[in-house]
Amino acid sequence: MAKWTSFPHDAHAYTYDPAALNKHWTRLHAGDAEPLPADAKVLAAWALFHAGEFQKAAEAGLKAGGAGITVANKAQAIYANYLEKSEKTKLALFMEVAERAEAQIAADSKSANAHYFMAYALGRYSQGISIAKALAQGLGSKVKSALETTIKLAPKHADAHIALGAFHAEVIDKVGSLLGRTQGASKDAGLSMYRTALKLNPTSAIAMVEYANGLVMLEGEKKMNEATQLYEDAAACTPLDAMERLDVEMAKAELED
Repeated sequence: MAKWTSFPHDAHAYTYDPAALNKHWTRLHAGDAEPLPADAKVLAAWALFHAGEFQKAAEAGLKAGGAGITVANKAQAIYANYLEKSEKTKLALFMEVAERAEAQIAADSKSANAHYFMAYALGRYSQGISIAKALAQGLGSKVKSALETTIKLAPKHADAHIALGAFHAEVIDKVGSLLGRTQGASKDAGLSMYRTALKLNPTSAIAMVEYANGLVMLEGEKKMNEATQLYEDAAACTPLDAMERLDVEMAKAELED
């Protein structure tokens, strides 16, 4: 595995020992609804993830196996999304996560996050190659189906609601509402998903950012003020781990654009 780019911020505040991780677990995992692992090795891999040691977290998760695969998938997907500079490498990392998650589903079809990270990775891969091209390859229906399965298995999975909202918004933005309908995309469903995500995880910077993006895609200029307010709220969030810090920094960058 080539050396990944390091987390570019001070991670001191995001370093958790097992007791602290246990204490803050529910808040740290309000987005992905991942249950607290019983395996100490998997918990240690999560501690690496939260501290921004994404490559070490991925390696430790893969070594632990079982529920550790979810840590590996999340670490690799978040790293690829935020920190990988090469577009080619980024797409390869996403595809690797999608394939690994698909194998995880085959082994345990009840794992909500196996379905979620397959959808997340394929969704980000689709954005990289262009939504229109991804739809032509049938990736849209695969993403939508996996997210709907995630929500069926874990109704409080805020991140799956965000991603499903983004699916509706991206498809309509790229191909229009009429063609979007053939892909199962609808403006009302998209907006509803974003709102549900924020109800489930009200302090989530990424939920605010994605909702803001979705509002602009689905409603246009008339929602610009509301979107700006969401970006400002996201930028003002206090991150509890490295991923949340990257979300907050992205919100700040959006405001500067």
